[in-house]
Amino acid sequence: MNILDIIENKRDKKELTKEEIEYFVRGYTEGNILDYQAAALIMAMFINGMSKQETTDFTLAMANSGEILDLSKLDKIIVDKHSTGGVGDKVSLILLPLVASAGVLVAKMSGRGLGFTGGTVDKLESIPGYQTEVDIHNFVKNVENIGISMISQTLNLAPADKKIYALRDSISCVESIPLIASSIMSKKIASGAQKIVLDVTVGSGAFMQNLHDAEKLSREMIEISKLANRETVCVLTNMDEPLGYSVGNSLEVIEAVRFLKGEMIEDVKQVVLELGAYILKLAGIGDDINKNKELLIENIKNGKAYDKFLELIKNQGGDISYIENTEKFSKAKYIEPIYSTQEGYVKAINAKEVGKIVGNLGAGRIRKEDKIDLSVGIVLNKKVGDKIAKNEIIAYIHANEKEKLEIAKEELYKCILIVPTKVDKLQSIIKIID
Repeated sequence: MNILDIIENKRDKKELTKEEIEYFVRGYTEGNILDYQAAALIMAMFINGMSKQETTDFTLAMANSGEILDLSKLDKIIVDKHSTGGVGDKVSLILLPLVASAGVLVAKMSGRGLGFTGGTVDKLESIPGYQTEVDIHNFVKNVENIGISMISQTLNLAPADKKIYALRDSISCVESIPLIASSIMSKKIASGAQKIVLDVTVGSGAFMQNLHDAEKLSREMIEISKLANRETVCVLTNMDEPLGYSVGNSLEVIEAVRFLKGEMIEDVKQVVLELGAYILKLAGIGDDINKNKELLIENIKNGKAYDKFLELIKNQGGDISYIENTEKFSKAKYIEPIYSTQEGYVKAINAKEVGKIVGNLGAGRIRKEDKIDLSVGIVLNKKVGDKIAKNEIIAYIHANEKEKLEIAKEELYKCILIVPTKVDKLQSIIKIID
Protein backbone atom coordinates (compact mmCIF):
# COMPACT_ATOMS: atom_id res chain seq x y z
CA MET A 1 0.00 0.00 0.00
CA ASN A 2 1.26 3.49 -0.81
CA ILE A 3 -0.12 7.03 -0.79
CA LEU A 4 -0.04 7.37 -4.61
CA ASP A 5 -2.42 4.43 -5.03
CA ILE A 6 -4.76 5.88 -2.37
CA ILE A 7 -4.80 9.30 -4.09
CA GLU A 8 -5.46 7.62 -7.44
CA ASN A 9 -8.36 5.60 -6.01
CA LYS A 10 -10.05 8.64 -4.54
CA ARG A 11 -9.35 10.71 -7.64
CA ASP A 12 -11.18 8.02 -9.65
CA LYS A 13 -14.15 8.12 -7.22
CA LYS A 14 -13.46 4.72 -5.67
CA GLU A 15 -14.43 4.13 -2.04
CA LEU A 16 -11.38 3.98 0.21
CA THR A 17 -11.00 1.02 2.55
CA LYS A 18 -10.58 1.32 6.30
CA GLU A 19 -6.96 0.22 5.91
CA GLU A 20 -6.23 2.87 3.25
CA ILE A 21 -7.72 5.63 5.41
CA GLU A 22 -5.79 4.49 8.51
CA TYR A 23 -2.58 4.31 6.44
CA PHE A 24 -3.06 7.91 5.29
CA VAL A 25 -4.01 9.35 8.71
CA ARG A 26 -1.16 7.57 10.50
CA GLY A 27 1.40 8.42 7.81
CA TYR A 28 0.46 12.10 7.63
CA THR A 29 0.37 12.51 11.41
CA GLU A 30 3.82 10.94 11.74
CA GLY A 31 5.24 13.02 8.86
CA ASN A 32 5.83 10.11 6.48
CA ILE A 33 3.29 11.47 3.98
CA LEU A 34 4.14 14.90 2.62
CA ASP A 35 1.88 17.97 2.66
CA TYR A 36 1.41 18.06 -1.11
CA GLN A 37 0.40 14.38 -1.14
CA ALA A 38 -2.05 14.91 1.73
CA ALA A 39 -3.39 18.02 -0.04
CA ALA A 40 -4.06 15.99 -3.20
CA LEU A 41 -6.01 13.36 -1.25
CA ILE A 42 -8.01 15.91 0.79
CA MET A 43 -8.87 17.79 -2.41
CA ALA A 44 -10.09 14.52 -3.99
CA MET A 45 -12.22 13.86 -0.87
CA PHE A 46 -13.58 17.41 -1.07
CA ILE A 47 -14.49 17.18 -4.77
CA ASN A 48 -15.73 13.58 -4.94
CA GLY A 49 -17.31 13.34 -1.49
CA MET A 50 -17.11 10.48 1.00
CA SER A 51 -19.41 7.57 1.77
CA LYS A 52 -20.86 7.16 5.28
CA GLN A 53 -18.41 4.33 5.95
CA GLU A 54 -15.44 6.34 4.66
CA THR A 55 -16.43 9.29 6.85
CA THR A 56 -16.75 7.06 9.93
CA ASP A 57 -13.43 5.31 9.26
CA PHE A 58 -11.78 8.71 8.75
CA THR A 59 -13.30 9.97 12.03
CA LEU A 60 -12.13 6.96 14.06
CA ALA A 61 -8.65 7.04 12.51
CA MET A 62 -8.26 10.70 13.55
CA ALA A 63 -9.71 10.00 17.01
CA ASN A 64 -7.20 7.19 17.51
CA SER A 65 -4.23 9.24 16.24
CA GLY A 66 -3.46 10.50 19.77
CA GLU A 67 -4.54 9.97 23.34
CA ILE A 68 -8.06 8.84 24.25
CA LEU A 69 -9.51 10.14 27.52
CA ASP A 70 -10.70 7.20 29.62
CA LEU A 71 -13.59 8.20 31.89
CA SER A 72 -14.66 4.63 32.73
CA LYS A 73 -13.46 4.94 36.34
CA LEU A 74 -16.23 7.48 36.96
CA ASP A 75 -18.66 4.54 36.54
CA LYS A 76 -21.48 6.77 35.29
CA ILE A 77 -22.83 7.89 31.93
CA ILE A 78 -20.91 10.94 30.70
CA VAL A 79 -22.74 13.11 28.20
CA ASP A 80 -20.58 15.57 26.26
CA LYS A 81 -21.98 18.83 24.91
CA HIS A 82 -20.47 20.62 21.94
CA SER A 83 -21.43 23.74 20.00
CA THR A 84 -20.44 24.39 16.41
CA GLY A 85 -19.79 28.00 17.47
CA GLY A 86 -21.52 31.34 17.53
CA VAL A 87 -21.66 34.91 18.80
CA GLY A 88 -22.64 35.58 22.41
CA ASP A 89 -22.68 31.84 23.07
CA LYS A 90 -22.35 31.60 26.86
CA VAL A 91 -24.45 28.42 26.96
CA SER A 92 -21.79 26.13 28.47
CA LEU A 93 -21.24 28.51 31.39
CA ILE A 94 -24.92 28.17 32.30
CA LEU A 95 -25.86 24.73 31.04
CA LEU A 96 -23.07 22.61 32.48
CA PRO A 97 -23.38 23.70 36.15
CA LEU A 98 -27.14 23.41 35.69
CA VAL A 99 -27.10 19.77 34.52
CA ALA A 100 -24.42 18.98 37.12
CA SER A 101 -26.81 20.27 39.79
CA ALA A 102 -29.32 17.69 38.48
CA GLY A 103 -26.89 14.79 38.91
CA VAL A 104 -25.14 14.60 35.52
CA LEU A 105 -21.36 14.23 35.72
CA VAL A 106 -19.71 16.98 33.65
CA ALA A 107 -16.18 16.38 32.36
CA LYS A 108 -15.77 19.18 29.84
CA MET A 109 -12.75 20.14 27.76
CA SER A 110 -13.42 23.43 25.95
CA GLY A 111 -11.65 25.53 23.36
CA ARG A 112 -10.60 29.13 22.91
CA GLY A 113 -12.25 31.60 20.59
CA LEU A 114 -10.96 32.06 17.05
CA GLY A 115 -12.16 34.55 14.47
CA PHE A 116 -15.61 35.98 15.24
CA THR A 117 -16.68 33.12 17.56
CA GLY A 118 -15.98 33.19 21.29
CA GLY A 119 -14.45 30.39 23.37
CA THR A 120 -15.58 29.05 26.75
CA VAL A 121 -12.00 28.83 28.05
CA ASP A 122 -11.42 32.57 27.45
CA LYS A 123 -14.62 33.39 29.31
CA LEU A 124 -13.67 31.21 32.28
CA GLU A 125 -10.22 32.84 32.37
CA SER A 126 -11.85 36.25 32.80
CA ILE A 127 -12.68 35.05 36.34
CA PRO A 128 -9.54 35.92 38.39
CA GLY A 129 -7.66 32.83 39.56
CA TYR A 130 -9.69 30.25 37.64
CA GLN A 131 -7.39 27.47 36.42
CA THR A 132 -8.25 26.08 32.99
CA GLU A 133 -5.02 24.13 32.62
CA VAL A 134 -5.52 21.13 34.87
CA ASP A 135 -3.79 17.76 34.45
CA ILE A 136 -5.95 14.77 33.61
CA HIS A 137 -5.62 13.12 37.02
CA ASN A 138 -6.96 16.21 38.80
CA PHE A 139 -9.55 16.78 36.08
CA VAL A 140 -11.10 13.36 36.72
CA LYS A 141 -10.67 13.81 40.50
CA ASN A 142 -12.59 17.12 40.32
CA VAL A 143 -15.46 15.38 38.52
CA GLU A 144 -15.47 12.63 41.16
CA ASN A 145 -15.45 15.12 44.04
CA ILE A 146 -17.96 17.78 42.94
CA GLY A 147 -19.52 16.38 39.76
CA ILE A 148 -18.09 18.95 37.35
CA SER A 149 -14.83 20.21 35.88
CA MET A 150 -14.34 22.57 32.92
CA ILE A 151 -10.82 22.90 31.54
CA SER A 152 -8.89 23.67 28.37
CA GLN A 153 -7.84 20.77 26.20
CA THR A 154 -4.73 19.36 27.86
CA LEU A 155 -4.47 15.94 26.27
CA ASN A 156 -3.03 15.39 22.80
CA LEU A 157 -6.50 14.62 21.46
CA ALA A 158 -6.93 13.82 17.75
CA PRO A 159 -3.61 15.36 16.57
CA ALA A 160 -4.38 14.18 13.03
CA ASP A 161 -7.45 16.42 13.01
CA LYS A 162 -5.40 19.49 14.00
CA LYS A 163 -2.92 18.83 11.19
CA ILE A 164 -5.53 17.98 8.56
CA TYR A 165 -7.74 20.96 9.53
CA ALA A 166 -4.79 23.35 9.08
CA LEU A 167 -4.12 21.80 5.68
CA ARG A 168 -7.81 22.06 4.66
CA ASP A 169 -7.76 25.73 5.64
CA SER A 170 -4.70 26.41 3.50
CA ILE A 171 -6.11 24.74 0.35
CA SER A 172 -9.73 26.03 0.58
CA CYS A 173 -11.20 22.66 1.54
CA VAL A 174 -12.91 23.68 4.78
CA GLU A 175 -16.54 23.69 3.59
CA SER A 176 -17.05 19.96 3.14
CA ILE A 177 -19.81 18.34 5.23
CA PRO A 178 -18.04 14.93 5.62
CA LEU A 179 -14.75 16.61 6.55
CA ILE A 180 -16.44 19.00 9.03
CA ALA A 181 -18.42 16.13 10.58
CA SER A 182 -15.37 13.91 10.97
CA SER A 183 -13.37 16.78 12.49
CA ILE A 184 -16.00 17.47 15.17
CA MET A 185 -16.76 13.82 15.95
CA SER A 186 -13.10 12.73 16.12
CA LYS A 187 -12.51 15.17 18.98
CA LYS A 188 -15.71 14.12 20.77
CA ILE A 189 -14.82 10.42 20.53
CA ALA A 190 -11.23 11.08 21.67
CA SER A 191 -12.55 12.99 24.69
CA GLY A 192 -14.18 9.80 25.97
CA ALA A 193 -17.82 10.61 25.25
CA GLN A 194 -20.28 7.75 24.78
CA LYS A 195 -23.28 10.08 24.42
CA ILE A 196 -23.16 13.52 22.80
CA VAL A 197 -25.53 16.48 22.53
CA LEU A 198 -24.54 18.82 19.70
CA ASP A 199 -25.69 22.44 19.47
CA VAL A 200 -25.60 22.97 15.70
CA THR A 201 -25.91 26.72 15.19
CA VAL A 202 -27.55 28.06 12.03
CA GLY A 203 -27.45 31.58 10.60
CA SER A 204 -25.24 34.62 9.94
CA GLY A 205 -23.15 34.06 13.07
CA ALA A 206 -22.65 30.33 12.49
CA PHE A 207 -20.46 28.16 10.29
CA MET A 208 -23.62 26.61 8.79
CA GLN A 209 -25.44 29.64 7.40
CA ASN A 210 -28.53 27.84 6.11
CA LEU A 211 -30.84 25.12 7.39
CA HIS A 212 -30.14 22.70 4.54
CA ASP A 213 -26.40 22.54 5.33
CA ALA A 214 -27.02 22.37 9.09
CA GLU A 215 -29.40 19.43 8.65
CA LYS A 216 -26.95 17.67 6.34
CA LEU A 217 -24.10 18.15 8.83
CA SER A 218 -26.27 16.93 11.72
CA ARG A 219 -27.34 13.78 9.89
CA GLU A 220 -23.75 13.09 8.91
CA MET A 221 -22.59 13.34 12.54
CA ILE A 222 -25.43 11.12 13.74
CA GLU A 223 -24.55 8.49 11.12
CA ILE A 224 -20.93 8.59 12.29
CA SER A 225 -21.99 8.20 15.92
CA LYS A 226 -24.16 5.18 15.10
CA LEU A 227 -21.40 3.44 13.16
CA ALA A 228 -18.97 4.31 16.00
CA ASN A 229 -21.39 2.96 18.67
CA ARG A 230 -22.14 6.38 20.14
CA GLU A 231 -25.49 8.06 20.72
CA THR A 232 -25.86 11.63 19.46
CA VAL A 233 -28.65 14.21 19.41
CA CYS A 234 -28.35 17.41 17.35
CA VAL A 235 -30.25 20.52 18.42
CA LEU A 236 -30.34 23.11 15.63
CA THR A 237 -30.35 26.61 17.15
CA ASN A 238 -30.71 30.07 15.64
CA MET A 239 -27.57 32.20 15.28
CA ASP A 240 -28.97 34.93 13.00
CA GLU A 241 -28.62 37.35 15.94
CA PRO A 242 -26.22 37.16 18.90
CA LEU A 243 -27.39 34.83 21.68
CA GLY A 244 -28.52 36.85 24.68
CA TYR A 245 -27.50 40.50 24.98
CA SER A 246 -23.76 40.41 25.82
CA VAL A 247 -20.89 39.63 23.45
CA GLY A 248 -17.41 39.66 25.00
CA ASN A 249 -15.65 37.52 27.58
CA SER A 250 -16.26 38.97 31.05
CA LEU A 251 -19.52 40.54 29.82
CA GLU A 252 -20.82 37.08 28.94
CA VAL A 253 -19.73 35.67 32.30
CA ILE A 254 -21.74 38.42 34.02
CA GLU A 255 -24.78 37.58 31.90
CA ALA A 256 -24.36 33.87 32.70
CA VAL A 257 -24.17 34.57 36.44
CA ARG A 258 -27.32 36.68 36.28
CA PHE A 259 -29.08 33.87 34.41
CA LEU A 260 -28.11 31.35 37.09
CA LYS A 261 -29.50 33.78 39.66
CA GLY A 262 -32.84 33.76 37.86
CA GLU A 263 -32.57 36.60 35.29
CA MET A 264 -33.30 34.33 32.33
CA ILE A 265 -33.09 35.96 28.89
CA GLU A 266 -35.66 34.23 26.70
CA ASP A 267 -33.51 33.05 23.75
CA VAL A 268 -30.73 31.82 26.05
CA LYS A 269 -33.34 30.11 28.23
CA GLN A 270 -34.81 28.21 25.28
CA VAL A 271 -31.41 26.97 24.09
CA VAL A 272 -30.19 26.02 27.59
CA LEU A 273 -33.38 24.13 28.47
CA GLU A 274 -33.56 22.25 25.16
CA LEU A 275 -29.93 21.12 25.30
CA GLY A 276 -30.18 20.40 29.02
CA ALA A 277 -33.33 18.32 28.68
CA TYR A 278 -31.64 16.07 26.10
CA ILE A 279 -28.50 15.78 28.23
CA LEU A 280 -30.66 14.58 31.16
CA LYS A 281 -32.38 12.11 28.84
CA LEU A 282 -29.13 10.65 27.49
CA ALA A 283 -27.74 10.48 31.04
CA GLY A 284 -30.69 8.31 32.07
CA ILE A 285 -32.25 10.83 34.46
CA GLY A 286 -35.57 11.22 32.63
CA ASP A 287 -37.11 10.41 29.24
CA ASP A 288 -39.75 13.16 29.31
CA ILE A 289 -38.21 16.29 27.74
CA ASN A 290 -40.78 18.66 29.25
CA LYS A 291 -40.35 17.21 32.75
CA ASN A 292 -36.59 17.51 32.34
CA LYS A 293 -37.02 21.19 31.49
CA GLU A 294 -39.16 21.66 34.61
CA LEU A 295 -36.43 20.05 36.73
CA LEU A 296 -33.83 22.40 35.26
CA ILE A 297 -36.01 25.47 35.85
CA GLU A 298 -36.54 24.35 39.45
CA ASN A 299 -32.77 24.06 39.99
CA ILE A 300 -32.36 27.65 38.84
CA LYS A 301 -35.18 28.88 41.05
CA ASN A 302 -33.94 27.02 44.15
CA GLY A 303 -30.32 28.17 43.64
CA LYS A 304 -28.79 24.72 43.12
CA ALA A 305 -27.41 25.59 39.66
CA TYR A 306 -25.85 28.84 40.92
CA ASP A 307 -24.37 27.04 43.93
CA LYS A 308 -22.85 24.40 41.62
CA PHE A 309 -21.29 27.17 39.51
CA LEU A 310 -19.76 28.71 42.66
CA GLU A 311 -18.46 25.27 43.65
CA LEU A 312 -16.88 24.80 40.23
CA ILE A 313 -15.17 28.21 40.30
CA LYS A 314 -13.88 27.80 43.85
CA ASN A 315 -12.66 24.24 43.23
CA GLN A 316 -10.51 25.41 40.31
CA GLY A 317 -8.95 28.36 42.10
CA GLY A 318 -11.30 31.11 40.95
CA ASP A 319 -12.20 34.08 43.15
CA ILE A 320 -15.91 33.54 43.87
CA SER A 321 -16.27 37.11 45.16
CA TYR A 322 -16.41 38.13 41.46
CA ILE A 323 -19.37 35.79 40.97
CA GLU A 324 -21.09 36.96 44.13
CA ASN A 325 -20.56 40.59 43.09
CA THR A 326 -20.09 40.96 39.34
CA GLU A 327 -19.37 44.69 39.74
CA LYS A 328 -15.83 43.62 40.68
CA PHE A 329 -15.00 42.56 37.10
CA SER A 330 -12.61 44.95 35.36
CA LYS A 331 -14.49 47.45 33.24
CA ALA A 332 -13.46 48.86 29.89
CA LYS A 333 -12.12 52.43 29.83
CA TYR A 334 -14.95 53.59 27.54
CA ILE A 335 -18.56 52.43 27.90
CA GLU A 336 -20.53 54.35 25.33
CA PRO A 337 -24.23 54.10 24.41
CA ILE A 338 -25.35 53.86 20.78
CA TYR A 339 -28.67 55.52 19.98
CA SER A 340 -31.26 54.55 17.40
CA THR A 341 -31.56 57.07 14.57
CA GLN A 342 -35.18 56.14 13.85
CA GLU A 343 -38.21 54.57 15.45
CA GLY A 344 -39.66 51.23 14.42
CA TYR A 345 -38.87 47.55 14.98
CA VAL A 346 -35.56 45.70 14.97
CA LYS A 347 -35.63 43.45 11.90
CA ALA A 348 -32.06 42.11 11.95
CA ILE A 349 -28.87 42.13 14.02
CA ASN A 350 -26.13 40.50 11.95
CA ALA A 351 -24.47 38.13 14.41
CA LYS A 352 -21.34 37.56 12.35
CA GLU A 353 -20.70 41.29 11.94
CA VAL A 354 -21.28 41.91 15.66
CA GLY A 355 -18.77 39.14 16.38
CA LYS A 356 -16.23 40.76 14.06
CA ILE A 357 -16.73 44.17 15.71
CA VAL A 358 -16.16 42.66 19.17
CA GLY A 359 -13.11 40.82 17.85
CA ASN A 360 -11.69 44.07 16.47
CA LEU A 361 -12.23 45.73 19.85
CA GLY A 362 -9.75 43.16 21.17
CA ALA A 363 -12.00 40.36 22.46
CA GLY A 364 -11.13 37.93 19.66
CA ARG A 365 -8.05 36.49 18.03
CA ILE A 366 -6.97 35.76 14.50
CA ARG A 367 -4.29 33.27 15.58
CA LYS A 368 -4.58 30.92 18.56
CA GLU A 369 -1.59 32.54 20.28
CA ASP A 370 -3.02 36.09 20.12
CA LYS A 371 -3.62 37.81 23.48
CA ILE A 372 -7.17 39.03 24.02
CA ASP A 373 -8.80 41.83 26.01
CA LEU A 374 -11.25 40.21 28.44
CA SER A 375 -13.19 43.39 29.32
CA VAL A 376 -14.26 44.71 25.90
CA GLY A 377 -17.40 43.88 23.96
CA ILE A 378 -20.95 44.90 23.12
CA VAL A 379 -24.07 44.75 25.27
CA LEU A 380 -27.23 44.98 23.19
CA ASN A 381 -30.39 46.56 24.58
CA LYS A 382 -32.67 45.16 21.91
CA LYS A 383 -33.37 41.87 20.13
CA VAL A 384 -34.97 41.17 16.75
CA GLY A 385 -38.69 41.93 16.99
CA ASP A 386 -38.34 44.58 19.71
CA LYS A 387 -39.90 48.01 19.28
CA ILE A 388 -37.52 50.95 19.48
CA ALA A 389 -37.98 54.71 19.67
CA LYS A 390 -35.83 57.33 17.98
CA ASN A 391 -32.83 58.26 20.18
CA GLU A 392 -33.41 55.18 22.39
CA ILE A 393 -30.25 53.29 23.41
CA ILE A 394 -29.81 50.26 21.16
CA ALA A 395 -26.47 49.02 22.58
CA TYR A 396 -23.43 49.86 24.69
CA ILE A 397 -19.91 49.49 23.35
CA HIS A 398 -17.20 48.59 25.88
CA ALA A 399 -13.78 49.61 24.53
CA ASN A 400 -10.29 50.36 25.83
CA GLU A 401 -9.07 52.35 22.82
CA LYS A 402 -10.77 55.49 21.50
CA GLU A 403 -9.96 54.76 17.87
CA LYS A 404 -11.39 51.24 18.07
CA LEU A 405 -14.48 52.62 19.81
CA GLU A 406 -15.18 55.04 16.96
CA ILE A 407 -14.76 52.31 14.33
CA ALA A 408 -17.04 49.99 16.32
CA LYS A 409 -19.76 52.67 16.53
CA GLU A 410 -19.70 53.15 12.77
CA GLU A 411 -19.75 49.42 12.05
CA LEU A 412 -22.46 48.58 14.59
CA TYR A 413 -24.95 50.91 12.93
CA LYS A 414 -24.45 49.00 9.67
CA CYS A 415 -25.40 45.60 11.10
CA ILE A 416 -28.62 46.61 12.89
CA LEU A 417 -31.66 46.99 10.62
CA ILE A 418 -34.74 48.90 11.84
CA VAL A 419 -37.99 48.90 9.85
CA PRO A 420 -41.33 50.70 10.37
CA THR A 421 -43.52 47.57 10.41
CA LYS A 422 -43.82 45.00 13.20
CA VAL A 423 -41.37 42.09 13.11
CA ASP A 424 -41.71 38.62 14.67
CA LYS A 425 -39.21 37.37 17.22
CA LEU A 426 -36.71 34.79 15.96
CA GLN A 427 -37.32 31.15 16.82
CA SER A 428 -34.42 29.96 19.03
CA ILE A 429 -34.89 26.20 18.54
CA ILE A 430 -35.17 25.31 14.87
CA LYS A 431 -35.16 21.52 14.84
CA ILE A 432 -34.14 18.37 16.74
CA ILE A 433 -32.39 15.59 14.83
CA ASP A 434 -31.67 12.29 16.58
